[in-house]
Amino acid sequence: MLRLSRLAQVALGAVVLSILFFMYTPLMVLILNSFNESQISGWPIDNFSTKWWEFARSYQPIRDALLNSALVATGAMVIASVLGTLVAFAMKGFSFFGRGTVNILVVLPIALPGVVTGVAFSNTYSNFLTPMGFNIGYFGMIVAHSTFCIVMVFNNVFARLRRMNPNLQEASADLGAGLWQTFRLVTFPQFRTSFAAGALLAFALSFDEVVVTIFTAPPGRYLAALDIEGSWQTKSSQRCKCCCYRCYLALPDSGLYLPATC
Repeated sequence: MLRLSRLAQVALGAVVLSILFFMYTPLMVLILNSFNESQISGWPIDNFSTKWWEFARSYQPIRDALLNSALVATGAMVIASVLGTLVAFAMKGFSFFGRGTVNILVVLPIALPGVVTGVAFSNTYSNFLTPMGFNIGYFGMIVAHSTFCIVMVFNNVFARLRRMNPNLQEASADLGAGLWQTFRLVTFPQFRTSFAAGALLAFALSFDEVVVTIFTAPPGRYLAALDIEGSWQTKSSQRCKCCCYRCYLALPDSGLYLPATC
């Protein structure tokens, strides 16, 4: 067990607190600014008010953006959870030609810049699928998000599978349990926490994605994060400010997209 001296513990604690302060102070300033009565973001705050929160609660495009982003993230999470788990079981239980290549292909989408992934999907949809009569639309964005979310589930499930005791499955089979019964009662309970962690990470990653959504979102849609960033420089920026704070409170840098009427 690693033991640190008193001085090292104090120094390490100071570094950690400094990093946390650097990360969360701007976020807290933004949240406080959501209660600024002024139309323009400023500091210090002269008058506090909740009118922007009331506006955000009743502003329909913001609510639509949250719902749309939740639907896309949920769809991407479901696809990534299923495919990531299947790939993890295949990589753990079988030795086959190209096993290393499959591993690289699973990890590659998260390593590539979002612009590359977005352009690749955009060109595929517009140059190949659309001329063939396939209207991808909403589902195409979910598929694009799923490609870089699979690795989140795969890494978590695969790491847990490598630490599992295979004798438990063999004992279950010896006692007469079928394949599905063994999976349901023996195998899944052992990796369900890692499965849930991977699914939550996939949901957060999809919900937070901006770049890929720019290239794959259906026509007439805007990212709320970009809309907020663009309107922040104007005096009317306060109308989207509460949306930003709500998104920051839920998931930082949320990749929401709004109807063009926002």
